[in-house]
Amino acid sequence: MPIDPQLMEILACPACKTKVVEVDDTICCTNPDCRRSYAITDEIPVMLVDESTVLEPAEWETKCKK
Repeated sequence: MPIDPQLMEILACPACKTKVVEVDDTICCTNPDCRRSYAITDEIPVMLVDESTVLEPAEWETKCKK
């Protein structure tokens, strides 16, 4: 189930404060320098830097670039 659009409007990457987008079962930072991906667990975004994944540039380009 997608994250509520109103929630997505106010969410930002906690690491760099850039806009995020929902992609499949993750929340992706749209900043190409940050490239963090955050899990969605039980329909709740886990927006913790310590639990995020930094994607490789090619993977970020394919998965998260908007």
